[in-house]
Amino acid sequence: MNKKNKFAERLKELRKERNMSQMELAVATGISQSAIAKWELEKTEPTASALIVLAEFFGESADFLLGLAD
Repeated sequence: MNKKNKFAERLKELRKERNMSQMELAVATGISQSAIAKWELEKTEPTASALIVLAEFFGESADFLLGLAD
């Protein structure tokens, strides 16, 4: 599995663990729902700043989100 797939998988997994919709995650993080949807569908990749926001929100490292660490 490539790293892009791993990010999409982990983002969706973490969001669902919190029982959040994409819209709820968008509101909580200030990231647009469309961006979150595109990431989960592997259409685009997050910016470094968005990755930091997600890592802080979920309490995970950016490396974990990107599939570089377990």
